[in-house]
Amino acid sequence: MQTRGAVIRQAPGTYEVTDLEVDAPEPGEIRVRVQAAGLCHSDDHVATGDLPVAVYPFAGGHEGAGIVTDAPPNHKNIREGDHVVFSFVSSCGHCRFCSIGKHNFCDLGAGALRGARISDPTSFRLKLAENGAPVGQMAGVSTFCEDSVVSVDSVVKIEKDLPFPEMALLSCGVGTGWGSAVNDAEVAPGDVVIVMGIGGVGINAVQGAAHAGATRIIACDPVAFKRESAMQLGATHAVATMAEADELARQDTNGQGADATIVTVGVTGPEHVGEALATVRKAGTCVVTGVGNMTRIGADIPLSQLTLYGKRLQGTLFGSSNPNYDIQRQIRMFRAGQLKLSELITTRYSLDEIATGYEDMHAGRNLRGVVVHSR
Repeated sequence: MQTRGAVIRQAPGTYEVTDLEVDAPEPGEIRVRVQAAGLCHSDDHVATGDLPVAVYPFAGGHEGAGIVTDAPPNHKNIREGDHVVFSFVSSCGHCRFCSIGKHNFCDLGAGALRGARISDPTSFRLKLAENGAPVGQMAGVSTFCEDSVVSVDSVVKIEKDLPFPEMALLSCGVGTGWGSAVNDAEVAPGDVVIVMGIGGVGINAVQGAAHAGATRIIACDPVAFKRESAMQLGATHAVATMAEADELARQDTNGQGADATIVTVGVTGPEHVGEALATVRKAGTCVVTGVGNMTRIGADIPLSQLTLYGKRLQGTLFGSSNPNYDIQRQIRMFRAGQLKLSELITTRYSLDEIATGYEDMHAGRNLRGVVVHSR
């Protein structure tokens, strides 16, 4: 069948909307009519070349939710008409990492930037309508397409009364930020936490730290709008610089520093890691969540801070979440009013406005923009 989707033809590049041909689903796959897609910074990293991919053109989008339109028999018993949230991290449930509860490191993730079917790196689900050239899929889901064929291991079934734009955010931004605080930083009641960078991921690290019981949550971002948003969603303080954040953290800790600092800067560089680690107390934790240029090496870290102060530098993927469990848990929290989702959506765009959405992201006008597919 034919559909429309936003692709980049080279990197650096910009997303452009074009006509695409979509394969019929093979065994273990389903076709989904995508209803909403989040504009995550990771898709912008693909466009800038910070995250190199294996094939161009490449269809973006890894946050999304939609309605299943074709579902051959599959092991998840997903059927036509079901509503699903995509997970940018596939979860097979039986590889080494899934078997020990680390579903975010499932072996299927090896193909996230390859764009092809996991089972066959020469087989692509999308093609350009104009010439039949293969098109890669971001994280195997390509939610910037109006219709997408994906593995059933890349979706989680949800109830039909839930709103698609809000549910789309559970694919990445919410779980990554919330899990960075709860799972990786291991925030505990009474903790002092700094969140460095308040975008679609950082704002959810604020929510996670608040949910975990931190008494002082310091949001740091140079953009006033983002600082104001953080204060509405759980932060106790909001400042423009890390120097200010560090001073506030030390006021409540006898000069020791934050229990945890979470780095969610949109384009994370070595300087951000060093600056964040310096704000953490002895035996505290610095969680690096943000992504930058994949080819950059090193971080500005005095090794004595790791050795003599026992500080922990922790990386994270998807906030160490288990998509099959945590997405459902976050839905329960959303229904109970414990997790804010509607408040995260600053602007809704049509598919044809996707370039404007990313311009707004770069300008600091959005916490999260969402493409709402309308047909």
